[in-house]
Amino acid sequence: MRWKFNSSVYKRMSSKELTTILNQDIENSAKVTSLQENGNPPWNLSLPHIFVATLISFLFGYHVSVVNEPLESISLDLGFAGNTLAEGLVVSTCLGGAFVGCLFSGSIADGIGRRRSFQLSALPMIIGAAISASTNRLEGMLLGRFLVGTGMGLGPPVASLYVAEISPSYVRGTYGSFIQIATCLGIIVALFVGIPVKDAAGWWRICFWVATAPATLLAICMEFCAESPQWLYKRGRIGEAEAEFERLLGASHVKAAMAELTRSDRGEDGDSIKYSELLYGRHFKVVFIGTTLFALQQLSGINAVFYFSSTVFKSAGVPSSLANICVGFSNLSGSIIAMLLMDKLGRRLLLLGSFIGMAVAMGVQAGAASLHHLSSGTIYLSVGGMLLFVLSFSLGAGPVPGLLLPEIFPNRIRAKAMALCMSVHWVINFFVGLLFLQLLEQLGAQLLYSIFATVCVVAAIFVRKNVVETKGKTLQEIEVALLQTQ
Repeated sequence: MRWKFNSSVYKRMSSKELTTILNQDIENSAKVTSLQENGNPPWNLSLPHIFVATLISFLFGYHVSVVNEPLESISLDLGFAGNTLAEGLVVSTCLGGAFVGCLFSGSIADGIGRRRSFQLSALPMIIGAAISASTNRLEGMLLGRFLVGTGMGLGPPVASLYVAEISPSYVRGTYGSFIQIATCLGIIVALFVGIPVKDAAGWWRICFWVATAPATLLAICMEFCAESPQWLYKRGRIGEAEAEFERLLGASHVKAAMAELTRSDRGEDGDSIKYSELLYGRHFKVVFIGTTLFALQQLSGINAVFYFSSTVFKSAGVPSSLANICVGFSNLSGSIIAMLLMDKLGRRLLLLGSFIGMAVAMGVQAGAASLHHLSSGTIYLSVGGMLLFVLSFSLGAGPVPGLLLPEIFPNRIRAKAMALCMSVHWVINFFVGLLFLQLLEQLGAQLLYSIFATVCVVAAIFVRKNVVETKGKTLQEIEVALLQTQ
């Protein structure tokens, strides 16, 4: 049996009226439906949609690393070689664009839907990469990097929303891990594509042209993907939400999914939420948890390691390209392990273990820095500590926040709350990258690494006290449970 609604009627109804009508039929029949259904929804129906969505994460990783190897060649060809400020702008302008894109991601995702938001994020990434690839001036490169950054800021929060909203609950953790794996693959592909840059004149332009292909693929393929049923329901498009549930879960699971979605609705208009409402009232607790998790993730020093890992490896006589690849594969290995464990051990345990492992790894780094004489043992400690830090990060602190937050945010605030939390991520990311080398010079490696280790310990304590387990629960079950505790 399929739910049938007269669109001309339900479009004139408020959310409260819709909830009343739906509750009379859907929630009552859900009990019968749950008895008739055996097992979980098929996982393979939603998988193609997940793969398309994670293209934005691949692009994110690619553009973060695309200038690492080619930067010297770019500076020579565009005439700013030796200008460290200009070189820094080429790298960091992307982060500024990402912050701008992230600020608007919540409103855009709520306004035009998840699918159109993906397509909108792909557009500046295509145009920006093309401008960067074809420019002959520094200004053109900066414009291209800024445009790419806006797409990078808009896309990842929407990807986290979309994956959480269309995944069956029993594989949502596994599917959420695909975001981190795609990011790692993007980083590694960018590093490999950049290898010929020192031998082939103008190869850096190819590196940017390559980035237009997955962005174009994302924009085209998303036209054939499902829209988020949660977003459709929030917009009052009940019949379409039911149809998308059927595409994603199968016909036999539509009633239960609609019943869960209706049960979590509180008769509030999702469009009326303002950013100021996230900072007080009953939503403050979950938003505080989300912003704090992202802040602690960045203050742990992970991006300082990603940005400046080559200096440690160079002291061991390892070429920077090989160093970056080692870090990339360490990140990828941990992400794959996290994917296998996410729906078995749960989000909370992985987060705890990840931050504790990062604290130990930073302690090893600090210990190595305290040894003033440079020996093979010290070098091995530094390199080993760095790889252990990246591996520990990718096991939990990397993939879990982007998955956990859409799970704990109610449907009404989900998009804008994710935008707020990711904006905190970008701001701290920018300042860590900006100040790391200066702090390293003024404080010394031992003290700075000790500070990072302390942040990781604080993060583990915060997770233990504040983070709830969401493994195997539907988004609606999580929302109802959290509302009951407030």
